[in-house]
Amino acid sequence: MLKIFLTLIFITYFLTGCFSEEQKQTIKNNRIELGNVKINYYSDKSVTSLEIPPDLTSPSYENSFRLNDYVNNVDSNTINLTNKESETVSNEKILNIKSDISVMKSGSRRWLVVDKDPDLIWDLSKQFLKEKGFVIKKIDKKIGVMETDYLENKPVIPGKSLGVIRSLFASSIDNVSYTLPSVDKYKIRIEPIESGSKSEVHLSISSMKEVVNNSGNVESTIWQEKEKDVSLETEMLYLLMVYLGGESAEAREKIINAKETEKIIVTLSNSFNGYKKLTFKQNILDTWDNLAWALLELNIQVEDKDIKEKAFYIKAVGDDIGLMSKLLGTEAISQQYQISLKEIDKSTTEIYFNDLEEKNESSTKNLNFEIFEKIHKLFN
Repeated sequence: MLKIFLTLIFITYFLTGCFSEEQKQTIKNNRIELGNVKINYYSDKSVTSLEIPPDLTSPSYENSFRLNDYVNNVDSNTINLTNKESETVSNEKILNIKSDISVMKSGSRRWLVVDKDPDLIWDLSKQFLKEKGFVIKKIDKKIGVMETDYLENKPVIPGKSLGVIRSLFASSIDNVSYTLPSVDKYKIRIEPIESGSKSEVHLSISSMKEVVNNSGNVESTIWQEKEKDVSLETEMLYLLMVYLGGESAEAREKIINAKETEKIIVTLSNSFNGYKKLTFKQNILDTWDNLAWALLELNIQVEDKDIKEKAFYIKAVGDDIGLMSKLLGTEAISQQYQISLKEIDKSTTEIYFNDLEEKNESSTKNLNFEIFEKIHKLFN
């Protein structure tokens, strides 16, 4: 009994007062509080391989939901900020110039409107992500999207900082003191507006968490999708806003007090040949912007976009997959589809799903319904 009592005393002491200054700072740096605390990701905790059981991930039809497609074979060119030192110096000078930045809001979603051209915002955004410790995994300036690799955000305390008492009891209190890690990645989408004199900047977070799997007789851990952390996404948007030239106190005020835009009315209905269509009660330009955000938010892989014709080209995998196709891998079996916009009048735009190969198979129609249903739910 005495031994148990002493153990409890030691554990209590550890939990309440046995943190070094380094430990306290580590925990403090990872607490989210808009504008007051710096987010500290661990660049040495980048995740290079996550194998996720298909039944525990987002729908398998979506190629971009397959995590291992994004965490291998990083192209080192994607993390270079620029090929010219003079451009880097120019960007650093721009950082010291205050920008006119507005914050737009729709539901929990916020985005920036910056009075700088997209090319400059593109370079500064890459630099921002790199300074946060992220590797830029995918980059496509043609569609205006950059995506990072996953990075751990769990506060890890080095063993050398544990101290004698904690080292003695680390094994016995491990289950109490530690949680399984989670990892985050970010996408930034940059859209030119007002003939390229200004830029819209959208930032979106995607997270995974490690959970205990008790299937069978063996206990193990697996990765699965984690619910979006809106507060963390908002904090990162605030930091990006300041980085792009916004004054910190003013940026904080703008993000917190951003006025809600008019609610978007979106309906899902039957189209022709068994397909579904979406109807946005907006003009075609606003619908284009909101659809681009929805595709980014849902991790749908956009291969190309035609601004003039108002069409997105996405890459995805249907549900009718044969054995040979499975052996070849998802990249070999994924197909390209078109999502096109048609303006009915100045306040109504319809969105259609088109099979470019014109097979119009049941798997394609199922894919159309699943994607459009997810888009519909984002706005309702």
